[in-house]
Amino acid sequence: MEFSPLHQQRSRYQPKLPPAIAGDVSRIVAEQDQATDALSDQQALKELFQHSYGQPSIRFTPGNNPNATKKRNVGVILSGGQAPGGHNVIAGIFDSVREANPESQVHGFLGGPGGLLAGSSVELTPEFVDEYRNTGGFDMIGSGRTKVETEEQFETALSVCRKMQIDALVIIGGDDSNTNAALLDEYFRKQEADVCVIGVPKTIDGDLKGDSIEASFGFDTATKTYSELIGNIARDATSAKKYWHFIKVMGRSASHIALECALQTRPNVCLIGEEVAEKNQTLDQIAEHVTDAVAERASNGESFGVAIVPEGLIEFIPEMKTLIGELNSLLAGKEAPADPKSVASKLSPESATAFQSLPDSIQEQLLMDRDPHGNVQVSRIETEKLLLRMVEEKVKERKEAGRFSGKFSGLCHFFGYEGRCAYPSNFDADYSYSLGRTAFLLAANELSGYIVSVTNLAQPSDKWEAGGVPLTSMMNMETRKGEQTPVIRKALVDLEDKPFQAFAGDRGTWQVQTRYRYPGAIQYYGPDEVCNRPTETLRLEAR
Repeated sequence: MEFSPLHQQRSRYQPKLPPAIAGDVSRIVAEQDQATDALSDQQALKELFQHSYGQPSIRFTPGNNPNATKKRNVGVILSGGQAPGGHNVIAGIFDSVREANPESQVHGFLGGPGGLLAGSSVELTPEFVDEYRNTGGFDMIGSGRTKVETEEQFETALSVCRKMQIDALVIIGGDDSNTNAALLDEYFRKQEADVCVIGVPKTIDGDLKGDSIEASFGFDTATKTYSELIGNIARDATSAKKYWHFIKVMGRSASHIALECALQTRPNVCLIGEEVAEKNQTLDQIAEHVTDAVAERASNGESFGVAIVPEGLIEFIPEMKTLIGELNSLLAGKEAPADPKSVASKLSPESATAFQSLPDSIQEQLLMDRDPHGNVQVSRIETEKLLLRMVEEKVKERKEAGRFSGKFSGLCHFFGYEGRCAYPSNFDADYSYSLGRTAFLLAANELSGYIVSVTNLAQPSDKWEAGGVPLTSMMNMETRKGEQTPVIRKALVDLEDKPFQAFAGDRGTWQVQTRYRYPGAIQYYGPDEVCNRPTETLRLEAR
């Protein structure tokens, strides 16, 4: 591997740990809190998770745990899309395992959960791990989206673990991956298998969170990367003074990324999907709102602007959500893209009207191959281009009616992959490493069915607290493929919470006036307020 100067410097960075989990691992014990309940559907979940439901939450404190130094074989899986910090989770696990007992081993399953089912793994060594410390990406062992959710798959996974003498299996992933971890844990318990299953919260989208999961690793780095790019574009907009930039950012099921980027950069418009749903706004109403901003700025002589659009916006629009639901049912199990005219004839009248009102390109994108859940692949839908086209038409109409002065010209951007594998910020480097060490401590205390929890994240790392939360406590029942299924509930933007309220209080000014903020590149060295600053979301939530 070719090492750049930054790579060489970052490889020497030693992540900071919360005091409660630093030091001799045999001197750290798990302290139990009260038993937990699921978010909802408690009775149904009790029946599904008879061996693991209701476990207490855990926090780590000083004590005596001689069992921590036992020889162990730990398996690690990276699951789902990439997020900055995954390598440091593995490094935190590896260092802790080897510190506890140099004869212990860590095995990385290759290519995600599919590697577990295939028994495809690599034993991690100090030399191997050192190449990836504090770097982005998941290329250390690769990732995948195979779902481990059937009885046959559970049996195969257990067979592999027994053959490799795996004592603990750490699954690093998002809400679906950690749901599968809970199901796998329940199966292992039924089989009286002595394998701890532990989850680690990962997603740049920020939708895996709760009272004890304040953030998922990767969100900090991704939003700072996107905000740098948005700030660069905003600076260009104020320089050229002739373009409106429509910028789509990742976030299919929640608008956390869009909100955080808005708080960092102060765009003229930022659409929040959860607010669109709450207000039952139509696509036309959204376009009118953006056109109003364009017109107001143009009347002030500023024919330029920045608009941020969340990737999943289209699924929050009521008529589009209904349309997409009908399309998902209609196209379930079909591999080849369907013909738009044929599809339109099979939709309800309302959905057919909505579908036929869309440009041909958007219709085709809605009919592309479905994702593993049978849903439309929202990232392929060019919502930002659809919105720009609608605004262009409305500007033209207003000009013809004498209700628009000035010029309008738009450009589109999509920031997605640019943020998934960036060098992790100091925050994500520290946080991810702490998650990895905490995952080992859960295993060392023989605690299975937990997701790692590190809290008080708005404070410096020496004030962080570490522990674990039962996976079942984050679950509810949802309809998937026509059946009631246990899943970890996605955390959406809370319109009553402080981050959104802060945004809502300022956006009227940002819409009219040019108040852009330019975050610049992620800084790894320098004063704490520059290189160790948490996200605006965390800072506001902690107030």
